[in-house]
Amino acid sequence: MFKKDTDQLLDELKIEPDVKNFIAANQSEFTSPLHEYLQKLLDKKNLSKLEVIQQLNFDKKHAYHIFAGTKKPSRQKLLAIARAMNLNFDDTQYLLRYAGFGSLYPRDPYDAVIISAIDHNLTLAETDRNLGECKFFCVSDFETGVLTH
Repeated sequence: MFKKDTDQLLDELKIEPDVKNFIAANQSEFTSPLHEYLQKLLDKKNLSKLEVIQQLNFDKKHAYHIFAGTKKPSRQKLLAIARAMNLNFDDTQYLLRYAGFGSLYPRDPYDAVIISAIDHNLTLAETDRNLGECKFFCVSDFETGVLTH
């Protein structure tokens, strides 16, 4: 994917006195926008946006804006998208980091439920049920961001 590893890129950045030169010399080393990466995942999984968005339990217009790149998703919305796409653990972790969010952390009880859902190949609806049973708000319930029991 990239010619340089992250450490090499960081070393070059630290010694380059002019950041504009660094950016110009390393255009191919930067990540593309999140919506382009989401499209790559859709293509890889042979899914359509509609198939994924239909599973999400938040505003469909907002979801389309995320896929178009006009809205930035929250970490929870991105996790809902990852479950709707049935991403494995490594792909979910990479997606979170790609979007600038923290990775799933097994010492966090909310994240532990998500990790378990991924490992047991649960659907988004099943993941939401498990979260609710553990007294957490569902990954696809973001209008309020609180448990709705």
